[in-house]
Amino acid sequence: MNDAVSVEPTAQPRASDLRPSEVAAMLLVSVAMIAATAAEWWPISWAEVVGFITGGVCVWLAVREHLWTWPIGLANNVVFFALFWQGRLFADAGLQVVYFALGVYGWWQWRPGARQRAELPISHTPRFELFVLAAAVPFATWGLREILVEVQGAAPFWDALTTVLSLVAQFLMCRKRLENWLVWIITDAIYVPLYLSHEMSLTAVLYAVFLVMCVAGWFGWRARVRG
Repeated sequence: MNDAVSVEPTAQPRASDLRPSEVAAMLLVSVAMIAATAAEWWPISWAEVVGFITGGVCVWLAVREHLWTWPIGLANNVVFFALFWQGRLFADAGLQVVYFALGVYGWWQWRPGARQRAELPISHTPRFELFVLAAAVPFATWGLREILVEVQGAAPFWDALTTVLSLVAQFLMCRKRLENWLVWIITDAIYVPLYLSHEMSLTAVLYAVFLVMCVAGWFGWRARVRG
């Protein structure tokens, strides 16, 4: 039996309907970035640009509890798998494969009608679930770091740590746990300098934007739980 403290779907303010201004902003930024890349106004690869666009849209849709966050996220996983593999960030590349599987699971969990409910409500993470996840992080990080050292990964410890934290955050996101945003905030704060050190400038900017969005997600979801 799930012991999470949750609010019934009818008690939470609905946030999944996007405002016209939000749609217009996403389209404007996407078109501007595509045009700049096509005109070669900056030394950024097409993979980074597509990753920036799909990643940014995916995170904002998650903030807004929009179901389309999942299919757009799946496209983002494919793009970043190729990008990270090229940069020899093997754990991050492998993470995209797991993300893809979790994305399918999250899409199923969030869809209206799943488990005979109108929609999945936001909930707090049960204490036991938090304990298990927190205990798993150091052990999983150590094990993954050892593997990355063997395959000569570019940043074994930080790559392993961010990979494990990202998996925890994504799992919590799939179940619409409020605390997923806190884990994402910590993870993205590590990702930004990591990608800058690998000269992946646009990816670093993307994760800085993610960080701001995650803060917005935390406050937005918390308000809806309380509301």
